[in-house]
Amino acid sequence: MGIGRSGVRSQKSEESHLSTLTSHIAVFASGAGSNAQKIIDHFRSHPSINVSLIVCNNPSAGVLQIANKEGIPVLLIEKERFIRGDAYIKELEEHTIGFIVLAGFLWKIPAALITMYPGKIINIHPALLPKYGGKGMYGKAVHQAVINAGENESGITIHYVDEVYDHGKTIFQARCPVLSSDTAESLAQRIHKLEHEHYSQVIESLLK
Repeated sequence: MGIGRSGVRSQKSEESHLSTLTSHIAVFASGAGSNAQKIIDHFRSHPSINVSLIVCNNPSAGVLQIANKEGIPVLLIEKERFIRGDAYIKELEEHTIGFIVLAGFLWKIPAALITMYPGKIINIHPALLPKYGGKGMYGKAVHQAVINAGENESGITIHYVDEVYDHGKTIFQARCPVLSSDTAESLAQRIHKLEHEHYSQVIESLLK
């Protein structure tokens, strides 16, 4: 009888722990952090979802200033350990991270992290995948490629992350026109607006 009761308590404890994990987000970012700021703002007063950690690979990134201003812990990572080592899984567990959001993070996610967080890592890409994805396709390079190809529309793709760049299952897309007068910079502004409008809402819908 005692063993049975202990088993019930253990199961309830595990379920509670899993519930806690799913509400703690780590945002991975490499740059200025405009998407990270929008995500933080969106969940600032949320009753069950919290941005609990900023993970960054660039010691001079603007997102670190955002984290400092917001009082959010920072994990500054080193490439060799992240890609070929333990992927900082212990540190993520210490912050009870249950969901990972890539927001302008420029390193490929290692298999160890994908295995640890199956279906729990998402990315936002500034084009309509499967077009204009893959290694090196980020920032202005994406927008210039879209313009050079004569596309009449572009947009954003939010997708699950697997071991191939920009390859995981699509969750959501939003579109905008590409104008004949567009430069990479002007198109980027339109794309950023879509990112800021939709990313946080999609994250919330996945964690409900």
